[in-house]
Amino acid sequence: MLETALRKDLERLEYPKRSWVLPRHLRDGTPILDVLIIGGGQSGLAAAFGLMREKVTNVLVVDDSAPGLAGPWKTFARMHTLRTPKHLTGPDHNIPNLGFQSWYEAQYGEAAWQQLGLIPKELWADYLNWYRHFLGIPVRCHTRAGAISWREEDRCFAVPVQPTDGNGQPGTFFARKVVLATGIDGSGRWETPAMVARLPRELWAHTRDDIDFDALRGKRIGVLGAGASAFDNASVALERGAAEVHLFYRRKTLPTVNAYRWAEFVGFLKHHADLPDADRWRFIRRILEMGQLPPHDTYHRAKAFPGFHLHGESPWRDVRAEGSTAVVTTPHGTYSFDQLIVGSGTVTDLSLRPELANVVGEIALWKDRYTPPPAEAHEDLARHPYLGPSFEFQEKVPGRAPYLGSLFNYTFGCLLSLGFGGASISGMKYSLPKLVSGITRQLYCEDKDAYFESLMSYDVKEFEP
Repeated sequence: MLETALRKDLERLEYPKRSWVLPRHLRDGTPILDVLIIGGGQSGLAAAFGLMREKVTNVLVVDDSAPGLAGPWKTFARMHTLRTPKHLTGPDHNIPNLGFQSWYEAQYGEAAWQQLGLIPKELWADYLNWYRHFLGIPVRCHTRAGAISWREEDRCFAVPVQPTDGNGQPGTFFARKVVLATGIDGSGRWETPAMVARLPRELWAHTRDDIDFDALRGKRIGVLGAGASAFDNASVALERGAAEVHLFYRRKTLPTVNAYRWAEFVGFLKHHADLPDADRWRFIRRILEMGQLPPHDTYHRAKAFPGFHLHGESPWRDVRAEGSTAVVTTPHGTYSFDQLIVGSGTVTDLSLRPELANVVGEIALWKDRYTPPPAEAHEDLARHPYLGPSFEFQEKVPGRAPYLGSLFNYTFGCLLSLGFGGASISGMKYSLPKLVSGITRQLYCEDKDAYFESLMSYDVKEFEP
């Protein structure tokens, strides 16, 4: 019933129906994609459908994971539910029958929706998988994109790809526009302190890693970080039988106010990008300064275990290996652990992204465009890309790399320039139209002369005078 109703919705909203982007080829005849999207999670899929709705049909999504495992939901996300309210919208593009609520009610009924608190993460992944297949979004899985380069002679990007499953052959895609939809770490990487990274690899793991929690049974675990993922991993370790988990963080106390909930209103979500640079910097810096507290249920999930211990004002000053244990020194003492888990979040640094290796030196960063007052300095924010209004990269030196305007950063690195977007469900409702509009605008304007020629020769007669 849902899919029947949704097909009718899409048919009724389809005008104008014809594809309109002119086909392009390399000089040797190799076809050029209109848009290549790197990343097949929620952002990549929603961006692809947004373009398909606008009849940009020569689109491909590539993702390095197996089918159905894009994004964190069935891999390294270890919470029980999404953090965002269940009535969120975004990937649906304002089509009610495409939203999660409609999909959930079709599976379990309206009464079950009323009783649902937050969305189980596995169900969100199942919804996205249905979304992809029902909408016919072209996705090539087990495919990792390499360093993007610009081919001036063909006015397109060349993107090398490698199979990640041992099958197939390396190749290259050519595309007029490329969208990076590579998630929360898509403008940098998951961060591990150097003192931890120097340890033997068997002594530590990042919350992003594939951790064998069953192997931690009966062991002492040290966790660095006070964010939600740190608490999630601590909880899973205890649930799988870890003897003790000690969680360390720098702050005196855990945050008690969630600035991300404050930000969920139309003014901020839709118009952050319209503010002057000083105001954008001031808002985002304050949000980051406040920190993101672990949700209530996440905190109490860990606290329910007597073997869980919190250590405030306890940054790790030194970490060393002693035999098969890791020894951690804090301002309040020294602790020995069988395993460390790092939950210290991400760092923003475009030079760490393999996709950008050939172009990163030309990309404008915030530190190239804005200098905050000394009291408001923030090293990580200064490394954020200074994006245009549709998530496009901009040139560091005007006129030297204009092709960067055709490369779009729909990742969490958009935070300072455009607010919540690429890697945040809560921002998708307002960020997706900006992204899609920017891409379609460029495609049309680049081919305007060809469209004018077609207009000059247009002679379909509807009546004879």
